[in-house]
Amino acid sequence: MLNNIAYGVVALVVLMLLFGCFVIVESGHVGVVRRLGAVQMDALSEGIHGKIPLVDSVIEVDIRLRKAESEAQAASKDLQVVRTQVAVQYSMNGQVMPLTFQKIGTRSVVETTLVSPAIMESVKAVTALYTAEDLVTNRAEVKNKIQLAIEDFINTTLQQKDVGGALSLANVAITDFDFSDEFNRAIEEKVKAEQEALKAKNEKLRRVTQAEAAAAERTLAADAEAYQIEVASKARAEAIRREAEALRDNPSLIQLRIAEKWDGQLPQVSGGNAIPLLNIDAPKNQ
Repeated sequence: MLNNIAYGVVALVVLMLLFGCFVIVESGHVGVVRRLGAVQMDALSEGIHGKIPLVDSVIEVDIRLRKAESEAQAASKDLQVVRTQVAVQYSMNGQVMPLTFQKIGTRSVVETTLVSPAIMESVKAVTALYTAEDLVTNRAEVKNKIQLAIEDFINTTLQQKDVGGALSLANVAITDFDFSDEFNRAIEEKVKAEQEALKAKNEKLRRVTQAEAAAAERTLAADAEAYQIEVASKARAEAIRREAEALRDNPSLIQLRIAEKWDGQLPQVSGGNAIPLLNIDAPKNQ
């Protein structure tokens, strides 16, 4: 019975030692080896690796792209309190991770002691360069300056720790600008005033356009009427000219015109019974 227990204990110890000789590093991670507490400078890549049982311990560190968010409160150039939410995407350099672990710590420590302070200090420095309104209207420019400031802060700190290039910054995004209630009300009133001014301007332009259109319509009508009068006058003058030429060249036409105008009634003459005679040749002689 005791022999069986002893054999079992020995087998368990052997198995523990056997499994303790290997370590598996998950994908997207590197293994930092600590040998009796001392960090080894060679990082273990993903996959299976051998190690010394009871001597080596392996700490896996995620080196994939990850997002760190932080909120910074600062004063703008016009002394408005601005709360800015910034998200930073970054990844760790696996080759430098053992030294980074030795100088700074795990990834969570790097994020707490390096990335978050870099965000807060950079946001404060850049926010002070702009008025609150400019922060909104020049959002892309502000974002670029914040990103450059964060990169400079992180690189300077890493170089001071002799771990330059341990962290790579992928992108910086300003997720939110939050201003005081008084500033928000002032912005709303300004926007409302601008909208009312634009509405009044458009109404004035509409009225001017209508007045100009009406004036143009009246001008066209007057021009059309004058043209008609001119055409009619020319036609009348031409008709009179042609008729005058016809009368001059054909005197008998005068007799015809007189006959056309006569209504068939003889003139009534009082004071006598004689009926006056119409001298048809008189107009011809004249």
